[in-house]
Amino acid sequence: QVQLGESGGGLVQAGGSLRLSCAASRRPSGTYTMGWFRQAPGKERELVATVSTGGYTYYAESVKGRFTISRDNARNTVYLQMNSLNPSDTAVYYCAARGGVWRMRPSEYDYWGQGTQVTVSS
Repeated sequence: QVQLGESGGGLVQAGGSLRLSCAASRRPSGTYTMGWFRQAPGKERELVATVSTGGYTYYAESVKGRFTISRDNARNTVYLQMNSLNPSDTAVYYCAARGGVWRMRPSEYDYWGQGTQVTVSS
């Protein structure tokens, strides 16, 4: 079992930045993908960004050019640098991991963190 723990959420004004971190209790075996989802009130959980063991990244269109995902394999940690935040980015952000390549749907991820709130004020 892999446990994921997020940190770094909070309240920020529009145009500001936040950096989220997610540490895994251990490294899953083989190739694996770590990523971030978010869920706003009344909306479905959506994929924000992923990064594979080899460094391949995926970004949702809504965050391209503003968010950057990175990982430190030695520390089993993934980061999400969020810049130029706007109120539509307000959500609970979840770290997730799965064996193999990235997938779009939350149901295809095996491990989840508890979530961290990001609130962007206008």
